[in-house]
Amino acid sequence: MENGKNVLAIDLGASSGRAILGSFDGKRIKLEELHRFLNEPVQLNQTLYWDVLRLMHDIKIGLQKAAQVDFHSVGIDTWGVDFGLLDEDGNLLENPVHYRDKRTEGMFELAFSQYDKERFYELSGNQFMEINTVFQLLSLKYSRQRLLSQAKTLLLMPDLLNYFLTGVKASEYTIASTTQMLDAREKIWSKEIIQSLGLPENILTKVIEPGTVLSPIRTEILDELMIKPASVVAVAGHDTQCAMVAVPATEEDFLFISCGTWSLFGTELAEPLISEKSKKYNMTNEGGYGGKISFLKNIIGLWLIQESRRQWEREGLTYSFSELEKEAQKATPFLAFIDPDAPEFVAPGNIPERIREYCKRTNQSIPKEIGEFVRCINESLAMKYRYVMEQIEDCTQKNYDTIYMVGGGTNSRMLCQLTANACNKKVVAGPTEATVYGNVALQLIALGEISDLTKARECIRNSEDMICYEPQEEQKWSEAYQRFLSHCKFE
Repeated sequence: MENGKNVLAIDLGASSGRAILGSFDGKRIKLEELHRFLNEPVQLNQTLYWDVLRLMHDIKIGLQKAAQVDFHSVGIDTWGVDFGLLDEDGNLLENPVHYRDKRTEGMFELAFSQYDKERFYELSGNQFMEINTVFQLLSLKYSRQRLLSQAKTLLLMPDLLNYFLTGVKASEYTIASTTQMLDAREKIWSKEIIQSLGLPENILTKVIEPGTVLSPIRTEILDELMIKPASVVAVAGHDTQCAMVAVPATEEDFLFISCGTWSLFGTELAEPLISEKSKKYNMTNEGGYGGKISFLKNIIGLWLIQESRRQWEREGLTYSFSELEKEAQKATPFLAFIDPDAPEFVAPGNIPERIREYCKRTNQSIPKEIGEFVRCINESLAMKYRYVMEQIEDCTQKNYDTIYMVGGGTNSRMLCQLTANACNKKVVAGPTEATVYGNVALQLIALGEISDLTKARECIRNSEDMICYEPQEEQKWSEAYQRFLSHCKFE
């Protein structure tokens, strides 16, 4: 390119990974998918693993395809909390374990018996979730001490894949902030948390800023793939924080939903917000690019639709997501509500049956048709967004005008409109590919092509058309919200 550079974004999602080329002309970013591949966990001997060697194979294919059009750097993002362990020679001890594995069950009780829960939150500023890295490590301490004692280095998944490409061992800040082992204010590993739980401190590597150029791709990989040299950039390794870079906001105070398999609902702050209210609401402070903090709550998202669709396929019923939405549009509104974050909805399996059981237990009408299940999920998600929105506004003491909704969930026009209705706020939807745009933009900042976060957001706004949804039927939704609260019985 004459006026800019091509960069390669590797984005690993809940079921697939993509290698996407980002081309920049000085004003706009153009995305082109070069390679799509599976990213499915593998169940073996009652443990759920990442198929990390297959992922490396597919990343190499992505590099080869990008080399055909020339590229200058590559960045990798995925979800938080999961990690690999290396031995003293830098070799992987075993395949990393997936956060949906059951090894962390019961770890809350164990952790809180050893370390004061209030103090734990005060330092980490993280929402307590049993999937967090700290609880995964604690499970290893008690059930697989031998493995833990062999480990010389822990690398979170984006850092591990960066290491495979470069040989550099480092912990990128945004992904490190998902572990619940980082001091939220100091932005370094918390010795107090780690020592209090008896976890090994020496296996953690130095925390580096997102947007750091790590090094060129290793010579042996270049030779193997027969490609030209390119740099590896530690972008925001946590996909949510890549998506945050792409939130098309112009104002300082805004709400966002990064909506995919998980929904992350929050606001952007200059400093961590750790208070009695944030602790009561179990809010999290996630590290972002440019010193920003994403003050947010993790909510189960499109997982409920995705897993229901898989169940219907097992039963011989095949629907596209758009077909499911059409069925939902025909269904009766406000038939029944679920709490999307109820424990029974976390594990893979028969979600529709679990919804039936939930509705039966809470004395509601029981969905029967497929459209009724899909509508129940979408309306319940929209209601849960409002519930969390009210908590955020209570913590920040701010009232927000607009919710910026990014990610795959914006493909669901129904969910976008229901969210506007439930929250009684304007929803600006897009870009769908927020994570990839953010990954690409951070590489372009690292290469000196884009100056800063404000400019990156401007370039992304130039690159995509956003859709606005205005709230409707305020009275009906307010009444339905009270029903949602009464059936879900939040503490």
